[in-house]
Amino acid sequence: MEEAQAVATAAKSTVPVKAIVTVNLTIGGTFAHLGLSCRLDDITDLLGKSLFLELVSSELDPKTGLEKDTIGDYAHRAGQDKGEVKFEGNFTVPIDFGDIGAILRLRKKELENLRGDGTGERKAFERIYDYDTYNDLGNPDKSEDLKRPVLGGSKEFPYPRRCRTGRPRSKKDPLSEKRRSGVYIPRDEAFSEVKQLTFSAKTLRSVLHALVPSIGTAIIDTKLGFPYFTAVDSLFSEGMKLPKQEGLNFFSTAIPRLVKAIAEGTEDVLLFETPEMIIRDKFSWFRDEEFSRQTLAGVNPLSVQLVTELPIVSKLDPDVYGPPESAITEELIEREIKGVMTVQEALQQKRLFMLDYHDVLLPYVHKVREVEGTTLYGSRTLFFLTMDDTLRPIAIELTRPASPTKPQWKQVFTHRWDATGSWLWKLAKAHVCAHESGYHQLVSHWLRTHCCTEPYIIAANRQLSAMHPIYRLLHPHFRYTMEINALAREYLINAGGTIETCFSPRKYSIELSSVAYDKLWRFDMEALPADLIRRGMAVEDPTAEFGLRLTINDYPFANDGLLIWSAIKQWVTGYVNHYYPDANHVVEDYELQEWWTEVRTKGHADKKDGPWWPVLNTPENLIHVLTTIIWVASGHHAAVNFGQYHYAGYFPNRPTIARKNMPVEDPDSEDFAKFWENPEFTLLQCFPSQIQATAVMAVLDILSSHAPDEEYLGEDPEPAWVEEPMIKAAFERFHGRMKEIEGIIDERNADPKFKNRCNVGTVPYELLKPFSKPGVTGMGIPNSISI
Repeated sequence: MEEAQAVATAAKSTVPVKAIVTVNLTIGGTFAHLGLSCRLDDITDLLGKSLFLELVSSELDPKTGLEKDTIGDYAHRAGQDKGEVKFEGNFTVPIDFGDIGAILRLRKKELENLRGDGTGERKAFERIYDYDTYNDLGNPDKSEDLKRPVLGGSKEFPYPRRCRTGRPRSKKDPLSEKRRSGVYIPRDEAFSEVKQLTFSAKTLRSVLHALVPSIGTAIIDTKLGFPYFTAVDSLFSEGMKLPKQEGLNFFSTAIPRLVKAIAEGTEDVLLFETPEMIIRDKFSWFRDEEFSRQTLAGVNPLSVQLVTELPIVSKLDPDVYGPPESAITEELIEREIKGVMTVQEALQQKRLFMLDYHDVLLPYVHKVREVEGTTLYGSRTLFFLTMDDTLRPIAIELTRPASPTKPQWKQVFTHRWDATGSWLWKLAKAHVCAHESGYHQLVSHWLRTHCCTEPYIIAANRQLSAMHPIYRLLHPHFRYTMEINALAREYLINAGGTIETCFSPRKYSIELSSVAYDKLWRFDMEALPADLIRRGMAVEDPTAEFGLRLTINDYPFANDGLLIWSAIKQWVTGYVNHYYPDANHVVEDYELQEWWTEVRTKGHADKKDGPWWPVLNTPENLIHVLTTIIWVASGHHAAVNFGQYHYAGYFPNRPTIARKNMPVEDPDSEDFAKFWENPEFTLLQCFPSQIQATAVMAVLDILSSHAPDEEYLGEDPEPAWVEEPMIKAAFERFHGRMKEIEGIIDERNADPKFKNRCNVGTVPYELLKPFSKPGVTGMGIPNSISI
């Protein structure tokens, strides 16, 4: 029961009470999951006998000492909206009936049922929320090569928890779960049947389960690269013919944006839409200025950081990995900035920035190189901030650590004017872009949004009743996240899945995200202001807007992100202050305290002892925690997800993998001789293979797309909010601010002084515009991580 309202009356003996029940709509009928047919349900609706409700008094009968008789009647169907059916029942309740206590008395029991007892295999119809480690990514029973370590529950591989499924253990690895088709999620978390008919996991599952394997049959040689850049271009003009296979004729109707039918009875063609950045400037991906612009306004603007001291020194063990000092010296930097200022002046004026994937990747270099068809380096990329607030790349350092047979190898590449140096610079950028793509997908995207949010959802359903005000606030931001995460475990991040097949860390991809969780993740640093400060991209300044002064004024992600962050915080502040006027209300809310304790001690159990966890003892702390969670699920995720096809749809701009070593690593090799004769071919062979590139492009096209029924941040209020005048007013302010932010972003994108978002042939930065039409638009902030 969602709500019960008592309405005052002049009558002395009775009180009218209205009960409203909201039920998720299913295709087979309102209660199809209970086995009732649509026809039967329609008939009983006409009779007004679909749903019988009983009201239970919270008081005993003073005469008998027993429970008072319940008051029951049928509810009638009152309306339908957005896949939900509302039933209303009107009851006449004796004045001495007492408070309606059924909801209050069943509240604790309902939460106990939702928690389960931690045993047994979960069934699709259940609504049980429990925790488990990521022990279901490998498939050792199928192949020893598909065995993967358990993530979570150990010092070696700490990780957030996922929803427990209780599947049987693998025969060959008792620590791992046996894999099978379909992954349990509580039924309340599944995509509604209405949503599945429009767009959802069904479309993505079609791509992952059928289209990607079909690409594999079309391209027999899995190692085959693109022979010319014109062959890459043909993916957008001519497409790739898919072999006729039984059961695959649904492609052209299920995913018409990707698959076109040439004519009836012939093969389908995988034909990609030209990405926005290539439409605007076909050669932008080749230029240094676009390479550096995307660190501030691309699909992963969360990695760039300020350089505060030189020399740059690794934190890894030098006895294992070799000398820790970077080969990017002060002399080299001064040469590359061409006397504009000294290195010390550049440090003082905060003009040196870096993408640093050295320490996170270096321990995996030798492991990854053992996997056929790929290579890896540790990398650092140094940028200089020009006077017009644009970054210029000045040096790329690639490192191979020492091994039992070879010493450490490292080399710094710079932009050169001779042919050899120029091509080596392009190859070095390709390696960095592959590192960037992997880190973006595994850390900025999967780990920091999808993976770390799931424990908040599990804990909320286990500890907060559905009528709790904080549950009602967070619920829109949790919709469908567990469903999409289960799909990712089934097809994307599993052993042999798309990520392992197509991204640089290969079989170590998700393991690497565990290392990042261990070294980098802290809840308090997931707040946007804290993240910017940690990376040196902002400093606290009470006189500045939002209390922060950006280190780079034209930093589109931060500029727009702070607008969204502050709007969320304002909305949450109004909401929290209504229900929690002082600290006592926060501290004494048992359900709230249990929820937050469980997030820390169970959901993020491997980090439970971190001293940085906020304590829920004031409204201000509660506001900050909730704002952070909502930001991660909405703004952060939108910034790293919905621009993926715009920027990575043309894969040379963001290759997901580097397949060839730098030719100068071994000047006596055959690869160096081939590089000398045909450097363009060497670059193409370094890029992903044809099957890797097309598979990723197909997946990114779906991931970047908005559903027709997408629910956007600040667009529509939840029904419960409308009924509280104070909450309704606060949300209307929030909605108005989102509309205002749209206009501000449009103005910024039209202002030539912001060169990182307004320039010739440049894709405007719209990833944090709140609203969007359906499809691949490069804008729009959904409430939740729903794709």
